[in-house]
Amino acid sequence: MNVKTLAQMVMEDAAIRRRQRLQPIGGKGDKIFPPTYPGEFQNDPPRHVFERRMVDGQEVWCALVDSVQSQANRMEEALADAVRHDGLSISHVVVDFRDRGLLGLSEITSLEAPHRIYDAILRDSLMDGKPFMESEVGLRLAQASPSDATALLETSPTALVFGAWHSTGSGGGLGAKFARCLTSEIVAIGVPVEEIPRRDGTVVVRTAGRRTGSRIDPLGILKKVQVYKHKDRKDVWDVRAELVGKDAKQVRPSEINHGNIAPTVEPLGITCDYLEQTFVLTFAGLRRLRFGGDHRDIAARTLLAALGLLAALEQDRNGYALRSRCDLVPERPAPFEVVHPDGSTDAVKLDLAAARALYEEAFANAEAAGFRLRREPIRLVPQDKLVAIVKESQQLALSGQGGEAEEEK
Repeated sequence: MNVKTLAQMVMEDAAIRRRQRLQPIGGKGDKIFPPTYPGEFQNDPPRHVFERRMVDGQEVWCALVDSVQSQANRMEEALADAVRHDGLSISHVVVDFRDRGLLGLSEITSLEAPHRIYDAILRDSLMDGKPFMESEVGLRLAQASPSDATALLETSPTALVFGAWHSTGSGGGLGAKFARCLTSEIVAIGVPVEEIPRRDGTVVVRTAGRRTGSRIDPLGILKKVQVYKHKDRKDVWDVRAELVGKDAKQVRPSEINHGNIAPTVEPLGITCDYLEQTFVLTFAGLRRLRFGGDHRDIAARTLLAALGLLAALEQDRNGYALRSRCDLVPERPAPFEVVHPDGSTDAVKLDLAAARALYEEAFANAEAAGFRLRREPIRLVPQDKLVAIVKESQQLALSGQGGEAEEEK
């Protein structure tokens, strides 16, 4: 595939897609662990997300293994790696936290920020001494729309590929909004489940798999030992209450991470027939974006299409180690296929090297069409108030007063 061919597809065809079968890296039938979400009712244990889908004309139980949002994040991470380590040119913005006294934090880019170019991390940073959204670049981004998306193409094209919303913009959240043009999702097909009836007549669906847990304490500390812990600080404890202070409360050793943990069995983890990743890059969606008309529209949309294809193949290179005990591998290489307006399809051969060459050619063509693309990022510095809130959070976490992330799993 070359840029001319891709441009023709973007102008005429419906989409390019890939349906790729995956298996656990341990082999077919090995247990994997999808993401967990809060239970439906208060005090319900964490659960996976199950749904019935039509597969080959039959309804089968499936489980969500990696959501559209999570896949977008993984592809952006893969692109960020290619920028840092391979010199790939993608217009983006960097917030530089170096030399600000923050632990383990150096830079955050618009390729990694949760809300991309419109994220609060960027909004609360400075460009040439001004808040980013009040700078010349920020004002252009705030005024951008699908009818003229030039500002995003020149500053953060991934926001057009994966979607973005300036939710704090004018009109109480009526700011610039761009629908995603690329979707990818990984679903487990043919999952054994249990359907548990409730007293109110509803049915709870849960996995037929089980996760066990336990810990034997090498120190042999028994749960009958009296321990006193500070009510707020997990690291402040003693066997004498007066040494902890007036905020002492009696707890079991397990609450200060000592002693045995009794064996537990939870309905978590799944097996399945196979997993499927469905990747779709919509050309019809790209055609809703405008950049000044005629050759500018064609060059910009072709660049975004090349970027989307490259994102998928960069993720392939990184692999599918999604989380602990959820490492996947393709059953066999799956080709891309272009979807024509009448629904017919044709296979498209594209590997990583070809995708990178295609993107570089599309990038050069967009520059020739008059777009001011950036081979070096825009660099911002965080405002003092942003540094302060991060620093205070780190200090609380180090003193044992964190824990919000654990509570929100």
